[in-house]
Amino acid sequence: MALCLRYMGNREDAEDVLQEGFITLFTKIDSYEGAGSFEGWARRIFVNTALMHLRKTDALGLSDDIEEARRLFSEEATPLEKIGYKELMRLIEALPPDARTVFNMYVVEGYSHKEIAKELGCTEATSRSKLQRARLRLQEMIEK
Repeated sequence: MALCLRYMGNREDAEDVLQEGFITLFTKIDSYEGAGSFEGWARRIFVNTALMHLRKTDALGLSDDIEEARRLFSEEATPLEKIGYKELMRLIEALPPDARTVFNMYVVEGYSHKEIAKELGCTEATSRSKLQRARLRLQEMIEK
């Protein structure tokens, strides 16, 4: 449920994704070959279910202007102040869906920009841009 909340940003959508993820997990359980951990295999199912849900609702808006991306990468980010876990999770949930998704995939799940680009059907530059926007937005929210 925590993974679903991180991607969806609200409890209702997270519950939908959780349910869809379990349905997928149970219908495809026979495809688990024992290679790697079961937890990792299951996590991938829930991440993919969340991404499919976000794609269906076009919440990701993955087309960025290249000049905007360049501008974002050239700005200096201010250092983040220490913040509690619950407050940080609340702020991450408040990010726009596209930024929240890339942030979760990169920072929390450990995906590379190449993997994110492949999963979301965008370019690596778009993934980097979305991550940078998410970080800047989080910094703004923390400063407030």
